[in-house]
Amino acid sequence: MQGQGKLLTGVIMGAGAMYLLDPDRGARRRSLLRDQGIHVGHKLGDGLAATARDTRNRTLGVTAEFRRRFSRQQPDDEVLHDRVRSALGRLVSHPGSVTVIVFEGRVTLGGQVLEHELDPLLKGVDRVLGVREVQNELEIHRSANGVPSLQGSEHGESGAEGTRENWPPATRLVVGALGGLVALQGSRSRGLQGQMLSLVGVSLLARAASNVPARRLVALGSSGRAITVEETLQVSAPVDRVWDLWSNFESFPRFMAHLREVRKIDEGRSRWIAAGPAGVPAEWEAVITDWVPSQFIGWRSVEGSPVETSGQVRLRPVSDRETQVDVQLTYTPPAGAAGHALASLLGVDPKQAVEEDLLRLKSLLEDQQTSMADEAIDLQEVAGSAKPTGRTKKTSSRKK
Repeated sequence: MQGQGKLLTGVIMGAGAMYLLDPDRGARRRSLLRDQGIHVGHKLGDGLAATARDTRNRTLGVTAEFRRRFSRQQPDDEVLHDRVRSALGRLVSHPGSVTVIVFEGRVTLGGQVLEHELDPLLKGVDRVLGVREVQNELEIHRSANGVPSLQGSEHGESGAEGTRENWPPATRLVVGALGGLVALQGSRSRGLQGQMLSLVGVSLLARAASNVPARRLVALGSSGRAITVEETLQVSAPVDRVWDLWSNFESFPRFMAHLREVRKIDEGRSRWIAAGPAGVPAEWEAVITDWVPSQFIGWRSVEGSPVETSGQVRLRPVSDRETQVDVQLTYTPPAGAAGHALASLLGVDPKQAVEEDLLRLKSLLEDQQTSMADEAIDLQEVAGSAKPTGRTKKTSSRKK
């Protein structure tokens, strides 16, 4: 077992050396790796500063809350109003849709609220320190359809901090430290118990470091989508010409650097071959899911493909000669978001790759547009010089 571990370590180190010391692309990869290291260092410094601020503020908040709980003085209505409004952000998804009126410790709640959020809202406000009574004058809705104040993104995150998708810095620090201690204890233990401790510790450490939900971290869940990249650019080319390029998947390798080949299998179905990390090829089949000529196209990999990916492209004509391109690409790398982090460290960040691909697309389309315009001008000049005019004949007759 120990020999297999050493062999696996040697294989990984050898593959890494081949990747970084490649004669053709090794210099660029090492440069990208160095830049990624500097970027990670800057983010680490910013993260530590944010963690320190969050920890200090939470400590002050806990101290103030402790003092208030042991104080018999009833807060005035203005202070109580601010406490209730602060609590709304943790109790409902749209705190701006709820109105709060406070009079002598009695809180009246109005506005709109979703049905499943009513009980947590009333109980949460009732627990706010200083609230004597809660009066319910809310309009209850089963869904947000047709209610403008309940539309849009949800700002609230009800529930305990540990169940939220995004953890605050202080929580990440505590969980990360706990995960490190558990992983260290697991490495010192033997047998199944040690392996389980190491797995739990590394999982907590990864969750705290990435601030990504566990189901996305390992690419689990109903959607199976871990990474989404969205980009928008404006191209100096008519929408029909842009559509001709996007609707022909076989032309994608002309501007997508990671794609080696796209072959059409039948109507609406194609096979894609891409270069993965360390140059390892990856193949999958894709089907077209949406098709609106000159407006919208969507595709996704077939179920069971080794690479789960999808894409959507929307074209919006800005003028007769300009088009806005909105691109959304979604994919699940091996090992979920953890695999994405490893790929980013090796200099194959998907967001940066998409930006570069779109710049190549822009250059390709605009160069074609420019060359076509030049050809049209040349044809006009040739036609103008070859066509005889009546003025030339009259001049020659006068000379006679």
